[in-house]
Amino acid sequence: MRTTRIVSNKTALMLTATLLLGGCAGGSLTTREKGAGIGALGGAAVGGIVGAAVGHPAAGAAIGGGLGLGAGALVGDQLQGQENQNNLQDSEIRNNQAEIDRQRYELERLRRERGEY
Repeated sequence: MRTTRIVSNKTALMLTATLLLGGCAGGSLTTREKGAGIGALGGAAVGGIVGAAVGHPAAGAAIGGGLGLGAGALVGDQLQGQENQNNLQDSEIRNNQAEIDRQRYELERLRRERGEY
């Protein structure tokens, strides 16, 4: 009995380590993924507490984690949309500033050619 429990604990530990390390191989997380992760962890924690109060902590954690995952993904998606919009606006601002600088340089060149200085 004790040997089976040790083997099952080692298996669970190895599986957890594999999932954690394998999840890091894809690069940095998007805002949507971060929101989903935070929501899932927060939901599981709250669900576990509520579930413990009624005598079913594992079921509460599973339900809370699923609900938190969905809510976190929705919030993360909204934040990522705002980030994308901000990045687009920043790009347009940089392009406009480059055009202003180009026109300013051209105006200075034309003034020098006319001898206005």
